[in-house]
Amino acid sequence: MSAKRLLLLRHGQTAWNAARRVQGQLEAELDDDGHRQAASVAVTVAAMAPAALWSSDSVRARQTAAYVAKETGLDPTYDARLREYFLAGRQGITHDEYAALAPEEYAEYVTGNLDVAGGETAAIVSARMVEVLGELLASIAPGELAVAVSHGAAIRDAVPVLLGWPVTERAALHGLDNCGWVELDQPARGAALRMRAYNRVAPA
Repeated sequence: MSAKRLLLLRHGQTAWNAARRVQGQLEAELDDDGHRQAASVAVTVAAMAPAALWSSDSVRARQTAAYVAKETGLDPTYDARLREYFLAGRQGITHDEYAALAPEEYAEYVTGNLDVAGGETAAIVSARMVEVLGELLASIAPGELAVAVSHGAAIRDAVPVLLGWPVTERAALHGLDNCGWVELDQPARGAALRMRAYNRVAPA
């Protein structure tokens, strides 16, 4: 039986990304570079012939998914469970402002420990991501590929759990580039997923 495949795609760059501003679940549209990234990666993804396209309902993810939809002919399904971390009062501030406001907390934050920000925890985010991605995988047949457009930290922290590891193993993974993606597969029904690639990007 052919493996089911899952591609987790981070959205394109926003002005907030470029300014090193904490986004969380606040809305920020793709900037010019982000639109170029999304247009380029959509061609690469379309060549893989995906059978399903789901996306976070955040505007930056929706805009990225729109390029994939255009190239593949798929209609995106939007799901709030694919959103980025909710980061409470840290959302909207720059990294420099964060470092000045709470230096010890910020030092943890930049290592990838977003639990310190006072919003959602890694356990919560990875659980909702794994739930929705399980539903996405169940929607396709063996041998098919499903694409989920989501966010950097949410994807990174879902990956170890999808592989059957504790979420704390995220420490071994660096952040994804804008429009970078992760490839996973499931060799048989009910089997643990395997990682095929991490932080792939479309040719420049």
